[in-house]
Amino acid sequence: MQLFRFANPGFLYLLLLLPVIVGLWILYQWRKKRALQRFGDPGLVKKLMPEYSTIRPNLKMFFRILALAFIIIVLARPQFGSKLEEVRKQGVEVIIALDVSNSMLAQDIQPDRLTRAKQALTRLIDNLDNDKIGLIVFAGDAYTQIPITTDYISAKMFLSTINPEMVPKQGTSIGSAIELGMRSFSPGEDKSRAMIIITDGENHEDDPVSAASEAAKAGIIIHTIGIGSVEGVPVSVNKGELTEFLKDAEGNTVITKLDEEVLKKIAISASGNYVRASNTNIGLDEIFNEIRTMKKQELESKMFTEYNDQFRIFAILGLILLFTEFMIMDRKNRKLAHIKLFRYKL
Repeated sequence: MQLFRFANPGFLYLLLLLPVIVGLWILYQWRKKRALQRFGDPGLVKKLMPEYSTIRPNLKMFFRILALAFIIIVLARPQFGSKLEEVRKQGVEVIIALDVSNSMLAQDIQPDRLTRAKQALTRLIDNLDNDKIGLIVFAGDAYTQIPITTDYISAKMFLSTINPEMVPKQGTSIGSAIELGMRSFSPGEDKSRAMIIITDGENHEDDPVSAASEAAKAGIIIHTIGIGSVEGVPVSVNKGELTEFLKDAEGNTVITKLDEEVLKKIAISASGNYVRASNTNIGLDEIFNEIRTMKKQELESKMFTEYNDQFRIFAILGLILLFTEFMIMDRKNRKLAHIKLFRYKL
């Protein structure tokens, strides 16, 4: 398996210019058509300009746009990884357990609890270097979203797709997340392993404190981040342009409260720290600074170390398109009119 990447991905933003150019071209052609209509009767004007072609300019513009797209891809330098090597680094293994229950949609943390947590995790991943990271999502059940890895790009990609609908069973089963996390670390003794649980702490399914004690026996440190209001707020649900509040089976508005006590007990049971999140600070930086003081271990990972440029094919295609565009004349040529290169005359 080879890894595909762009060496200069920033140039790909230039592709956004192509729809703008096409729009301006359509506007230009429309105004040109209007001008010809004002000049006189369309049938008479067509007879006065027998060499005029309506298709050729559009065809030339199509080739120009396509050639420009290929040139932009060339500038971005598409590459395939050609050499896979095992790389050894010093770091720790960290698994993030993120609550995705409906209560995480409450907006006491702006824009809402879940979105704010995802934003903080994205910034955290941007600052990682040698450490391995995994991601578990949980509500009534827990699921592995990202196995333990050093592939930070994929981790950010999967993180962006997280939402409450990905876990079919609602609720908050912190114990299940801890048990799954224990099984998700790389096997072996004398490992530096830590979990970070981000949740509102409203556990309804199991005994997370007992699960944390079992994790501690396995040498896993668990830190907890409480996100939400201890006073309680309703959970808003967007339905089209309307915003409604989540209701239970009896029709009562659901009020979600941060349960700090259970999160503190989990952290104490597994030798970790508890941090309460706010609108300005989720608390990941403080916890990760603590994790970085742990004993580093040798982590093995496989990565591509050599890449081969693949821009030549795009450069050749771009040149062919530009040459073809140059050879197509704007107007019909009377001397070449008898040559039938196409089924229909342009």
